[in-house]
Amino acid sequence: MALKPDDSRIVTVVGGGLAGSEATWQLAKRGIKVRLIEMRPEKSSPAHVTGDLAELVCSNSLGADRPTSPAGILKEELRRFDSIIMRCAALARVPAGGALAVDRKIFSGAVTREVEGNPNIELVRSEADGIPDGPAIIAAGPLMSGGIAEAIKKIVGEDCLSFFDAAAPIVTLESVDMKRAFYAGRYGQDDDYINCPLDKDRYEIFHRELVSAERALTHSRDGENGKIRKKYFEGCLPVEVMAERGIDTLRFGPMRPVGLANPATGKDPYAVVQLRRDNAAGTLYNMVGFQTNLKWPEQERVFRMIPALEEADFVRKGVMHENAFVCAPRVLDGFMRPMSGGKPVRDDLFLAGQITGVEGYVESTASGLMTALNMSALIWGRAMPEWPPETAIGSLRRYLSTAAPEFFQPMNVNLGIFPVLDVKKASGGRKKLSKPERSLLFAERSMNALEDFVRIFV
Repeated sequence: MALKPDDSRIVTVVGGGLAGSEATWQLAKRGIKVRLIEMRPEKSSPAHVTGDLAELVCSNSLGADRPTSPAGILKEELRRFDSIIMRCAALARVPAGGALAVDRKIFSGAVTREVEGNPNIELVRSEADGIPDGPAIIAAGPLMSGGIAEAIKKIVGEDCLSFFDAAAPIVTLESVDMKRAFYAGRYGQDDDYINCPLDKDRYEIFHRELVSAERALTHSRDGENGKIRKKYFEGCLPVEVMAERGIDTLRFGPMRPVGLANPATGKDPYAVVQLRRDNAAGTLYNMVGFQTNLKWPEQERVFRMIPALEEADFVRKGVMHENAFVCAPRVLDGFMRPMSGGKPVRDDLFLAGQITGVEGYVESTASGLMTALNMSALIWGRAMPEWPPETAIGSLRRYLSTAAPEFFQPMNVNLGIFPVLDVKKASGGRKKLSKPERSLLFAERSMNALEDFVRIFV
């Protein structure tokens, strides 16, 4: 049932993160009045440090930006819709090779100014303690306040699931010993990263101390039987958890040395820690892939065993926080509306962001765009948008709707959720493609599928 078109109708968006900011912007640019409710700085979460909108609380990287990579395809789709997140990320971009990384302060500041300056948006700085009346998008994020979390649990009729997410430490450039580090990108593609090499003996000592280091408590209690449980998202494992899986796990993961020949020796090191620029001035660098749950004194002790970081100044320690998400295939309809008894509890209530089961900055942004288009169609009495499944956004939407509920976990965009390519040989049968060929075809198919959709909904 569509709402009656009404120029005076106000949509309430709860949460000023990436999804909420994007949803707010997309609605406002379509002439819809929006009230954006953000609790910060009146009240903060365990991971936030500012009151700015769209604050990045983990990495400063929004992922790969190559137009043929899954994350790059998703970014291109967002740019076609004039995404505020993509536009502000371009303004705040810092060198990061093939990735889109930003200066956090410049980025979130730009988003905040854009939202505050839009005449269709009212920014309310207070905590929402429940589900608003009238058209609403709940984009409160995985660190939502208790009132919203309880309201969502009540609506969907089951407890939210959860997993632990983590952030990597940040060091100052001047504290890195560049006599024992070098600038380089893999296979000489760029020189945006600082590489801190370790030989075999140093690596084995580092690995031993990392595995045995004392960790912060991150347990939560299972609502059914009171047992202690601990879940980690596989795409963002703490470095110490990866290390537990085997002595060489890190050397095939965040510490892989392949393609990073040390100019001092002409050879690849045994293992390497990469540092990526974290601000525009180039004074801060984060430890790539080193999200961690070690206690803060232990972080300094263990990470200073990396030769180039023996005197590192850790201006931000690694942190870990518990994220919440709902079982989307069970409790959300195909348009991101909470369901009860197999039907939306309200036609005009949508969820957006990581609470829906998407994982990642850009994926959360995409969910904000999706819900904004859904709400816009509802308000103006139009058919809800059916995203082409060949697109990255359409693939994410399909995953949330069709994944097996009993195994559901948050998902980044990846080629595995896209519809299978069906490329035939001239003689019949499926043609085997190289990875670059496959990636290019996925990207081309996405853009082609998006053309008609953009003409209708942009």
